[in-house]
Amino acid sequence: MPNSSPSIVLQPGDTAPKFELPDSTGQVVKFGDFAGQTVVLFFYPKADTPGCTKEACGFRDAIASYKKLGVPVFGISPDPVKAVTKFAEKFKLNFPLLADEDHAVCEKFGVWQEKSMYGRKYMGVARTTFIVKKGKVARVFEKVKPEGHDQEVLGGL
Repeated sequence: MPNSSPSIVLQPGDTAPKFELPDSTGQVVKFGDFAGQTVVLFFYPKADTPGCTKEACGFRDAIASYKKLGVPVFGISPDPVKAVTKFAEKFKLNFPLLADEDHAVCEKFGVWQEKSMYGRKYMGVARTTFIVKKGKVARVFEKVKPEGHDQEVLGGL
């Protein structure tokens, strides 16, 4: 049942919630394992849609710059594992995509929100990126425009 109360997106200074999610290779990623690092989490609405593909491919193409800084990048969507696996393989994505099928993690970060398209209201992911440093939210990018976002985030590290 959708949560109709307004979501509050986590803000800088907030503690990032710990979570465990399956990734596109079938492994479980434990966010707590990255507590001492700087990490990029980008939440996207749906695998293999035009905007999400543009955003993910941007991170793919820039991943060497993130690795040079020692910053892992994770894409998170409410898709099932099968969908994120297919998406990762199709576009040769070189970083983990995490499947938050029950959108519990999206809700914890405040990105599971009421959206509207063609007059129809529904619950979905608001495209949002978090830079988390040592377990705390350091930077939040809301209402992300997919094209060039990877460079915008890189500049914010």
